[in-house]
Amino acid sequence: MVNDVTHAEDVYGGAEAPRHLVPLRVYFAVFTALMVLTAVTVFAAMHDLGPYNTVVALVIACTKAVLVILYFMHVRYSSKLTWAVVLGGFFWLILLLLMTLSDYITRGPGWLHYG
Repeated sequence: MVNDVTHAEDVYGGAEAPRHLVPLRVYFAVFTALMVLTAVTVFAAMHDLGPYNTVVALVIACTKAVLVILYFMHVRYSSKLTWAVVLGGFFWLILLLLMTLSDYITRGPGWLHYG
């Protein structure tokens, strides 16, 4: 195989690949934030927020997803190309959510019948 790069040292010209070491307290802080947001999700689910139930649930879920992506998937310390891919994914997610919510919000009263 010609020009087969199998080690990170080959990519960086024989030098060790750059690493970003994250302190454990950052992981524990993010974990604590995720647990608090989970508790907020449960609290919000137990209360009737009227038409804002869906919005609150989506905001909490997106916040938790951003924390996981940034810290546990190490995107915060990644290259600009990785950031572009992640932001492109979030762009499409927001676009799909807005289209779905615009359909949901513009429906007239009585479109959902129980029983």
